[in-house]
Amino acid sequence: MSKPKVGFFDFASCEGCQIELTNYGDAAFVELLNHIDIVEFREAMTETAEHLTIACIEGSFTREADRGRLENIRERSDIVIAYGACASTAGVNALKNHQKDFRKDVYGEDRNMPHLYSNDRAVPISEVIKVDYNVYGCPMDKYEFLDIVSHLVHGKEPVIPNHPVCIECKHNETICRYFEGDHCLGPVARAGCRAPCPADGIPCEACRGFVDNPNEEAMEKVLIKKGKLPEARAKHKSRIFTAFCRSDA
Repeated sequence: MSKPKVGFFDFASCEGCQIELTNYGDAAFVELLNHIDIVEFREAMTETAEHLTIACIEGSFTREADRGRLENIRERSDIVIAYGACASTAGVNALKNHQKDFRKDVYGEDRNMPHLYSNDRAVPISEVIKVDYNVYGCPMDKYEFLDIVSHLVHGKEPVIPNHPVCIECKHNETICRYFEGDHCLGPVARAGCRAPCPADGIPCEACRGFVDNPNEEAMEKVLIKKGKLPEARAKHKSRIFTAFCRSDA
């Protein structure tokens, strides 16, 4: 029986999630390579394939010129996985959606270069094509990615977390950042990372995006009252990784 054919693709991103994949060195990933056939991966090879069992896409969609390429990937793939914050939620790229003139702010005197005008709003891959599964995070958690692909290869349905990071902190017996006089976005942030940041004394920044139907208004109040943040900062605190999925996007 032939192995599932897997390809990796990138759009608007730093390609950090692809680099994360190349950092695998544990036995679990080596074993996975015995069950899949990687046929496209620009970071590591030049070959291409006509048909893919699984296409893994990194990066957000931000240029209309990329639509055809993205649709082509969907057409020749049985399953599409958006991996990393940029692909799954538009990530930090979506910050430009809230800037009146991002070209001027970023490029200054060079803002009138013609190619910049093919550069529009940043949106998740799911806004353009059907995405079957998302691997959240910046960068994505390589073990979660491994788990999802392993499930698919073995015909099982992956479970994508949809509960807040606070639950993982409780499970890990991590002291809440608010008890330490700090702030944190854990109450509305999507779990699945095993909450390493709060465990190291670093507030969660919601790099995996929001849980479904987050109570953003309540989160802002907590950031002001318990986190001691100024009102203006509390209002936009979550925007760095959730600029597209916020209610004011």
